[in-house]
Amino acid sequence: MSKVIKILGTGCPKCQSMTAIVKAVVSENNIDATIEKVEDIMEIMAFNIMTTPALVIDDVVTIKGRVPNKSEVLELLKGNEPAKPDNTNSGCCSQENCC
Repeated sequence: MSKVIKILGTGCPKCQSMTAIVKAVVSENNIDATIEKVEDIMEIMAFNIMTTPALVIDDVVTIKGRVPNKSEVLELLKGNEPAKPDNTNSGCCSQENCC
């Protein structure tokens, strides 16, 4: 099934970088996807985006306000969540006998 990728941004250098990275990942990995560049500010705001660039995959905002690297984009397109740090057991109240 073809993915629908939207890159939200008004054309700034970061938006152009994200577009180039996404196109490269799709091409290099033979991913069945359509890529749309959304520059209309009203359409961008409909996604509740206040900082660009933003990456939308199948109508889900996956990244906003920064340029991802290729491996992160690939993981998102494969349907995997990028690895995130495990923040469990951190902070004051994560220990027994706390406070």
